[in-house]
Amino acid sequence: MPFDVSDLPSVRAAVAQAGPFDVLVNNAGNGGAGGWAEMVPFAESDPGDWAGTLGVNFFGVLNCTHAVLPGMIAARWGRVVTIISDAARVGEPNLAVYGAAKAGAAGLTRTVAREVGRHGITANNVALATIAAPGAPAPPDATARLKKYVIRRFGTPEDVAALVAFLAGPDSGWITGQTYPVNGGYSLGL
Repeated sequence: MPFDVSDLPSVRAAVAQAGPFDVLVNNAGNGGAGGWAEMVPFAESDPGDWAGTLGVNFFGVLNCTHAVLPGMIAARWGRVVTIISDAARVGEPNLAVYGAAKAGAAGLTRTVAREVGRHGITANNVALATIAAPGAPAPPDATARLKKYVIRRFGTPEDVAALVAFLAGPDSGWITGQTYPVNGGYSLGL
């Protein structure tokens, strides 16, 4: 059902109608209220553009996670998977507010993991680089961006789905508080 993740009453109404939930995948994301805000250095960004980005990418995760956790705690089982961005992990230039929102979501997920693990609930992050949505145009800087990837292509939804399904399932019960990059080698690390 459609609802606005940035609006807590809307989230609570949707959860009340469709819940309780065993699995939450926080997958809503945007670059601003009207789509992607202009990509400029932070010092040149317009504070009027920040609310839309923060509303979906950070407050959406807060709202949805807060709304489903009581039911998971009562059931003594649950999975929370939050989709973040490599912009949150590496400090992508010209994406400061988006990166900050995704970093905040990642921190929330780690804290939730610590708080609810004793109830049989896990919470993990999946950090994405550029994912080519079917039918979407390539980014304007696609050629330059692809040079940063060890695997010289953008990701696909299928590249992400198997990991999310695993983290959402019963076989991941002893994995929590982690961030898993799915990024074609864009950022490498332990």
